[in-house]
Order: sequence, then structure tokens, then C-alpha cells
Amino acid sequence: MSSTVALVLLAVAIAVIVGLCFYAWSLRKEVSRREAYRRDEDARAQQNSLENLDYVASALVQEQVDITEGAWRCKVLLEIIDPSLTERTEFKAFAEHYSRTQHLNTHTALQQLSPRERMQEDKERLMVENDMRDAVLEAARAVLKWRAQGRKALH
Repeated sequence: MSSTVALVLLAVAIAVIVGLCFYAWSLRKEVSRREAYRRDEDARAQQNSLENLDYVASALVQEQVDITEGAWRCKVLLEIIDPSLTERTEFKAFAEHYSRTQHLNTHTALQQLSPRERMQEDKERLMVENDMRDAVLEAARAVLKWRAQGRKALH
């Protein structure tokens, strides 16, 4: 093999290596960009969930929303924020209310029931709401108190 061919092959090899390095660098940059975007989205979702939790808990305390609807929403939002939050003693009323009412129909399924079945479900829901009202309202107040502590409240 002549030295000219060897030099050409060396130049091609160096060009391929440089091209692959540039490609790897651009892929790494794209991965970093996507990770940063995901972190921003997670932070934004967390903040939105916290704000929604504030609204729902406040509406519960002011009795502007049904106990069942408010308890369900608070439970779901707490689970989105941090699944361990629903296990806190002060927030357990939401999970308990949910477990006692989760079998009841909602929205379209409720509308498809006969009037007698709907009345029976409403009666059962109202019984649970009466039993759990004080506990759920206390849990909503605990949420507002917890949220008033700010960022440190999450941990």
C-alpha cells in the first residue's frame, strides 16, 4: 500500500471519527434538552396540582363543593403531588371517604341509572357525607395549613 493511499485512509478515518464525535455530542445535547424540558414540565405539573389543591380545599372549607367531590379531588391531587401524602394522619379522611364512595356511579353512568337507583345512590352518598363531613372538612383545613407552610411542607 502506498503512502498516499494510507494518508487518504487516515484522513477518511479521522473525518469519520470527527463526524461520529459531533453526532454523539449533538445527541447528548438533545438528551440534556429533553431532560430539562421534562423537569420543567414536572415542576409545572407539581405547581398546578398544588394550586388546584389550594382551590379545592378552600372550596371544601367554605362548603362551596360537595363533600364527596372535594374529598375525591383532594385525594387525587395529593396522590399526584406525592403518593405518601394520602397516608398522613391529617389527610386520611380523603382516602377513607373515597374508599367508602368509590363504588358509586358518577357523571354519565349516574344518568343512566333508573330514578330509583339514582335515589338509592344519592341516599348512600349523603349518608357517607354526613358521617365524614367533619373529618373531611378538618382534613381540608389541614391541607390549607400545610400549604401555608410553603415549599418546606412537601418534606
